[in-house]
Amino acid sequence: MAKGPRKHMKRITAPKRWYLGKLGGVWAPKPSNGPHAPRESLPLSILLRNKLKYALNYKEVQLITMQRLIKVDHKVRTDVNWPCGFMDIVQIEKTKENFRLLFDTKGRFAIHKVHTDEAAYKLCRVDKHWKGFKGVYHITTHDRRCLRFVDPRIREHDTVRIDLATGEILDHIKFEVGNVCMIKGGNNIGRVGTIVTREKHNIHE
Repeated sequence: MAKGPRKHMKRITAPKRWYLGKLGGVWAPKPSNGPHAPRESLPLSILLRNKLKYALNYKEVQLITMQRLIKVDHKVRTDVNWPCGFMDIVQIEKTKENFRLLFDTKGRFAIHKVHTDEAAYKLCRVDKHWKGFKGVYHITTHDRRCLRFVDPRIREHDTVRIDLATGEILDHIKFEVGNVCMIKGGNNIGRVGTIVTREKHNIHE
């Protein structure tokens, strides 16, 4: 029996938010290992072929990516199955287009076209915050970035604005009552609203 993780995915077991037809074939592109979970991401091949309509088939997607025409978060990606996730910036320099991946209220990926100035930064949610060796503060974001020497006021669930060219934090927004938020999971995915109240639950009781 074969060992190791499976390198393929059947279309009928692919995430529903990709909206692949059942009759379009047996197989679906399996996302590569990357900054986003497989079921919370969109492979680059589906983005170029099914969403943006820049390719007719998988072979054409390979030809586009191998010419180093596609950038994700200001880095050239030649992997056709690279996982693009929430708040990622996809750039196509030949057409001078920039897209940001968001969610709509039905949980589908919404390809939002943005200006060049807006494509220079990215919003990241802080998943973990800790103090490391010699009192250096670290944070981990939702796209698996690990940042050191951060502002000690940044805590978990806050939002940081990151400059994609340098990888530095420009500013941060606290997870507080009165701020605007966007839900990235659950039944209310994609909804934008104002934080009215926060509840604290003791899970150990």
